[in-house]
Amino acid sequence: MFDAPIPGMSLTHELGARPWQSPPQYATVDEAIEYYLERMSTDEFMDQMADVLEMNIPVTTLANTVQLAGVMDGKHTVDVGMLVMPLLMEMIMLIGDNAGVNYDSGLTDAPDNTTKDTLIEAVRKEMQEKIDDAKEVSEETEEVKEEPKSGLMARR
Repeated sequence: MFDAPIPGMSLTHELGARPWQSPPQYATVDEAIEYYLERMSTDEFMDQMADVLEMNIPVTTLANTVQLAGVMDGKHTVDVGMLVMPLLMEMIMLIGDNAGVNYDSGLTDAPDNTTKDTLIEAVRKEMQEKIDDAKEVSEETEEVKEEPKSGLMARR
């Protein structure tokens, strides 16, 4: 419980002590692409990515996670990471296609009105049931009349 960081502790490190505060290892988009192509072409990475794609996690989320990890490790800057995103997505989709995984690209919106209408209808039914239950309870309480309390501790 007491092992948590002290508020403001992250501001006490020397400038440049963190990987993202120093110059990137790969300064250009081409260098970053070569880095990712080399890293993503390993059998271990492909197997892990296919497993993650089977969990139906969108490709856009995976690509963003990979490039953000590169920024945090000091491999490249944020702007280079954003420019590399389309390549990362294509590579991840290629891995999914080769593995025969039916993946979610994350590029399309959810089906139009079907999801919203279904959700609204479910909420409407639930609220109507609660209203009906409340009416039944109020009708039952009207029918039951309280008898005057008697006894040693009853109020007068």
